[in-house]
Amino acid sequence: MTMRPDPTFHASPKLAMEAPPENFAYTLLLSPDFSKPDALAVIDAKPGSPTFSQIVHTVTMPNKGDEFHHFGWNACSSALSPLSGHAFLERRYLIIPGLRSSRIYIIDTKPDPTQARIHKIIEPEEVFKKTGYSRPHTIHCGPEGIYVSTLGGAGKDGTDGPPGIFIMDCETFEILGRWEIDRGPQKLHYDFWWNLPRDYMVSSEWGLPPQFENGIVPEDLLSNKYGHCLHFWDLRERRHVQTIDLGANHQMALEVRPAHDPIREHGFCGVVVDTTNLEGSIWTWWRENGKFHAEKTAVIPAEPAPKEQLPPLLQGFGAVPPLVTDIDLSMDDRFLYVACWGTGEMRQYDVTDPRKPKLAGSVHIGGIARRTPHSNGKAFAGGPQMVEISRDGKRVYWTNSLYSSWDNQFYPGGVPGAEVMANVGSNGGLELDKDYCVSFPEGYRAHQIRLEGGDCSTDSFCYPSVRI
Repeated sequence: MTMRPDPTFHASPKLAMEAPPENFAYTLLLSPDFSKPDALAVIDAKPGSPTFSQIVHTVTMPNKGDEFHHFGWNACSSALSPLSGHAFLERRYLIIPGLRSSRIYIIDTKPDPTQARIHKIIEPEEVFKKTGYSRPHTIHCGPEGIYVSTLGGAGKDGTDGPPGIFIMDCETFEILGRWEIDRGPQKLHYDFWWNLPRDYMVSSEWGLPPQFENGIVPEDLLSNKYGHCLHFWDLRERRHVQTIDLGANHQMALEVRPAHDPIREHGFCGVVVDTTNLEGSIWTWWRENGKFHAEKTAVIPAEPAPKEQLPPLLQGFGAVPPLVTDIDLSMDDRFLYVACWGTGEMRQYDVTDPRKPKLAGSVHIGGIARRTPHSNGKAFAGGPQMVEISRDGKRVYWTNSLYSSWDNQFYPGGVPGAEVMANVGSNGGLELDKDYCVSFPEGYRAHQIRLEGGDCSTDSFCYPSVRI
């Protein structure tokens, strides 16, 4: 018998870009009023298919009130690590955490995505008992297991101790325990990712459960009490090594996107809002002579708007902040996509020079004040939110819901679930695909997307790309 790694595992980003395109997009659906269970929708992404851009399968969960947020695979290209890899794992299971419930679902996508089903459910009591953490948020597959970041510590409101990261076995899905050996000054959490060969992790900050579960807390925002730091870790020793404070006015340092090619020691972070002027920003970090540095490299200004076009939360400001709620980096490390959920814009930056991003493309759709319809004429509520890029960099997908209680504050008219896709020009530029416009069942909102075979916010690589 001949054994070989899963063919969706790729040694380098360049090899991943050359892989076959995705046939399906997996999208999380949430019930904002908790009247129905959350669900996983499987969408046909094959051009020319009679069911293109339609839901072809749904996995509905047995519980209500989970509030699905970010999810990921049990294994990815990091399994090819020469240090502790599991070369014969499969990219088979989707790990879906309930941010509000602290419950975790394991979904089996084999033998076919259209037959995906629940494989296992991990109840919140097990998470609490084995980790002391709550509110699981982001999933990353690492060489030796599944990493899960959390936004809450222990206790009913998640404030009894700081949040952190825990590890799950990638084959049995048993929770093994906390990841951190020495957390240093880290007290808040949000996103995390790494450079495996360079042996570092970076993490970011949002806020504690009382600061987000019932909506944004204006008093906390205006007094700069949300997260505004980046943390850097020794990955193998599980030890905090450095904090970079972006400045207290740079509230909510969220998604972190390290360069895919491990030879490059830089990455990007999106900041939701600057409380001094309502602008959003992109920050670039890099390591030089063993020390990490970060600087603001792009800003996105707020847009003035009449009071009658604004929700009560923003009427006193007379403007719409861009609200940078997600970013994603193409597999070749060339284009950074920035979702401006407030102003209704998807921006594309050329980051060939990572410290000098250049705006290369833009699409407007939705937005608090603009309310721009799709180019095919269909209405689009909310704004560009969770963004995902195909491995070859030719297609960019996004949804429109941030978080149920925040949706209600910024878009009180409602955010019916929607998913769109834009095609990318060979030298940059974005154009909405008029045929890819997914409608979801009434009462559901759409959040994160994962692509069959991997995507640009899933995989981490062990080997550098060959440049010819």
